[in-house]
Amino acid sequence: MSVAEPALLELQVHSLYSHHHGWLQGWLRKKLGCSHRAADLAHDTFLRLLARDEPVAIAEPRAFLTTVAQRVLANHWRREQIERAYLDALAQAPAALSPSPEERAMLLETLVEIDCLLAGLPPQVKRAFLYAQLDGLSQAEIAAELGISVSTVKRHLVRAGTQCYFALAQD
Repeated sequence: MSVAEPALLELQVHSLYSHHHGWLQGWLRKKLGCSHRAADLAHDTFLRLLARDEPVAIAEPRAFLTTVAQRVLANHWRREQIERAYLDALAQAPAALSPSPEERAMLLETLVEIDCLLAGLPPQVKRAFLYAQLDGLSQAEIAAELGISVSTVKRHLVRAGTQCYFALAQD
């Protein structure tokens, strides 16, 4: 990336922000029904733009912002779904085993990261991987649990492991 590209990107984002922030926040408020969350996600949308490696040619700014904001919104909803499932699981556990608020936050972040790493994999591949990594089940136990062959479990574990490896290598 040349020295001029970060400056150009910042100018583009500044222009988008100054001309379209209010509109984007209103659009998000309609989707979410909450002005505070809309403000947070509008902020996240512009942060995502600033994190880009290079400037982009934007012919239709609102369409572009809508596309980026829809991805931010999808991530938000996915995170809420994971958080609800995590809190439901915690509610079923004995109170003595309940983690502290700090531990809860760290565990939730870890769950969201794992979900991102496994994104796009078929549910059975994810389940096999999670049984192996989180529950410590053997390949034979996973096969019995999922009703598949051990060789299929091995393929699933390799596929999930490979995806995690490449996802982490890109970061």
